[in-house]
Amino acid sequence: MPAEKSDNLFCSLAGLVDERKTSTTVDSDPSKQAVKISVRNLNFFYGHHQALFDNTIDLFANQVTAIIGPSGCGKSTHIRTYNRIFELYRNQKAQGQILLDGEDVLSPEMNLIDLRKRVGMIFQKPSPFPMTIFENVAYGLRLHYRIGRNELADRVEMALKRSALWDEVQDKLDRPGTELSGGQQQRLCIARAIAVEPEVLLMDEPSSAIDPVATAKIEDLIEALKEKYTIVLVTHNMQQAARVSDYTAFFYNGSIVEFGRTEQIFKKPAMKQTEDYITGRFG
Repeated sequence: MPAEKSDNLFCSLAGLVDERKTSTTVDSDPSKQAVKISVRNLNFFYGHHQALFDNTIDLFANQVTAIIGPSGCGKSTHIRTYNRIFELYRNQKAQGQILLDGEDVLSPEMNLIDLRKRVGMIFQKPSPFPMTIFENVAYGLRLHYRIGRNELADRVEMALKRSALWDEVQDKLDRPGTELSGGQQQRLCIARAIAVEPEVLLMDEPSSAIDPVATAKIEDLIEALKEKYTIVLVTHNMQQAARVSDYTAFFYNGSIVEFGRTEQIFKKPAMKQTEDYITGRFG
């Protein structure tokens, strides 16, 4: 990409940060913010292949942290350690320390059912269960709680409202979730995740498989959800990272190259490698 064109893109991305900061408050001193997840010297292996190298990062409560970087750099691998979902697959191993409110996520004593209730995940491709819209949201509630029919219905409705989907589906809750549009299906998956009252939402490229209008709805939803949840967003979309995140981490070859407030990362990154990536000079 020509230098002049990439510089213009850099200014454009910085402008997006300026525009969104009018409605977003981030403490200028990170030391004053509560740390929700603390990662120290995290390494990850697929068999004998090492994919993450000494990842160290603090994620702040009720903030959106974007994770950016080229394909294959370890973004998704990193966040999948937070709820140990990688353990569903063979020959995968994490080493290091991940603290969720001070509790060691990687400890053998960690209750995985409880952990995955506390740390929900939204995947790249919408993945509604092959059941009705209502049952998609009710599934986790039935798994984790003993509640009556009326409370179940109330909590399903609340989750659908929080995911900005209720008005579109309230008259067809008995229809299959797979009949919804791609964007609606993704919001249904968000409703399913937040119904069980998690503390953290991991979003692995949640809008990459949906259209721009649906993407805008997801971005608006992320802004609203952070009042209640800590959100970690993996994205290849630099404009999206600039619009919705409070903090940004740049990954490259399994390592965290730079982490800081999104405003700083997009307007004045400390590392030239970061600037080259977000301006499209490589990646």
